[in-house]
Amino acid sequence: MSKVLIVEDEHAMSVALKDGFEFEGHDVTMAADGETALRLAKELMPDLIILDVMLPKMNGLDVCKQLRSDGYDLPIIMLSARGQEIDKVLGLKLGADDYITKPFSFMELIARVEAVLRRTSANKAQQKTVSFGSVKIDLAKHEVRKNDQLVELSSRELRLLTYFIEHPGEVIERDTLLDAVWDHDNPPLTRTVDMHVAKLRKKLEDQPSNPKHFITVHRLGYKFVID
Repeated sequence: MSKVLIVEDEHAMSVALKDGFEFEGHDVTMAADGETALRLAKELMPDLIILDVMLPKMNGLDVCKQLRSDGYDLPIIMLSARGQEIDKVLGLKLGADDYITKPFSFMELIARVEAVLRRTSANKAQQKTVSFGSVKIDLAKHEVRKNDQLVELSSRELRLLTYFIEHPGEVIERDTLLDAVWDHDNPPLTRTVDMHVAKLRKKLEDQPSNPKHFITVHRLGYKFVID
């Protein structure tokens, strides 16, 4: 069962989409405006977002842009009225995985959804095993080894490491890491990120004081380098 976030402010359309996706066996969450969609996407981390372009408070293009700039690679299929080709071009440039114009066949939408989910599942499968330096990580087993010795990581350290692995080479701000790895109800200080990165360096870097993989980017945040 896949978790799908449907963002649509048109009531009849949103009800029809919800019923259709639930009939296909998906777990559905709804949002009727862009601000709510952005919050739910970060909180729920759905397997897929169906995102309408024309939304109150914050349009779908801005939601997509914000998610991508914050480092979220959640699959997104955008919806828009027929004839708005510029929206399609902008949506794809901003990082949408696919785009479909209204009116559309629900079966066509489901086919697009299945294709996107297959692609993302294949990408995730390729990322299950990662190696860098003397470290080998099996994400499926939640197992980390350094020089063939098992390394014990806390659940938070493992979530932080996983996020770095999913965003190699990207400069990631501390606030983005807080949003992705820590709970929203009780957000910690950005200093907490520094402490946890220091722990990862101590456990996984050959020379923690001169890290090669968990790199500090001055005044911005961190970058994870595999090579």
